[in-house]
Amino acid sequence: MRSAAEPSNAALGRSSDLLDQVDYRLAQTPEEKEKIYNLRYRAYLREGAVQPSADQRVTDQYDDLCNSWTFGVHLFGELYSSVRISVLTSEWRQSCSNEAFGEILNPRLDRGEVIIDPARFVADPDKAKRFPELPYVTLRLAYMACEYFNADVGLAIVRAEHQAFYRRVFLHETIAEPRFFPGLLKPVGLMAANFPAMRDKVFERYPMMRSTAFERRMLFERGAEHQPLPANVVVSPSESTSLVPQSCRIGS
Repeated sequence: MRSAAEPSNAALGRSSDLLDQVDYRLAQTPEEKEKIYNLRYRAYLREGAVQPSADQRVTDQYDDLCNSWTFGVHLFGELYSSVRISVLTSEWRQSCSNEAFGEILNPRLDRGEVIIDPARFVADPDKAKRFPELPYVTLRLAYMACEYFNADVGLAIVRAEHQAFYRRVFLHETIAEPRFFPGLLKPVGLMAANFPAMRDKVFERYPMMRSTAFERRMLFERGAEHQPLPANVVVSPSESTSLVPQSCRIGS
């Protein structure tokens, strides 16, 4: 019996159709970033995750790091949702999940694993109800990142009441119980999936999570000059061969 939280076949079909209307935009200008910071504030405030503030924005020290990509998801020209994708390697370890759960993630990074950390997943509280498929369309970015960077692990930093959904739909397992994170009023736990092992299962259930090499490259390739990927990251010839801009090189 299908849970109410799991999409129907009709909804999944509509998700695929909805992709024709989706525009994934990397936030680069101050104006684009401020719209997303305000969206975070409105979404978190509606669910009681933050206190009211005069500046009406939520940002942190990870937004402008070289291993982070903050995307706005636009439908019909309007901003509907956002997620930040951080790529963790043995050299690049900074993300909100690693700050909160470093004792769990750092040993994996020490072993050379590549981890995709999606965070700050929010949807416009006034628009989200129009498209119940929006979570799948938004979190598709995490799957594209896992493909692009040849990830070993995909994370989800999730409140307790949302963990069943991630476990059922995205086959994540809880690897750390909820704890409080700076700036949020509700505790979050850490979930993870072995991407190579779960990839085909998820794609079989949700074909709309698939993507092309060209789409992934357009979203995650940066600039004309790049930092070479760590040696443990292997990408196909059609993919990018770099992770971050030259100006963000370690030690620069």
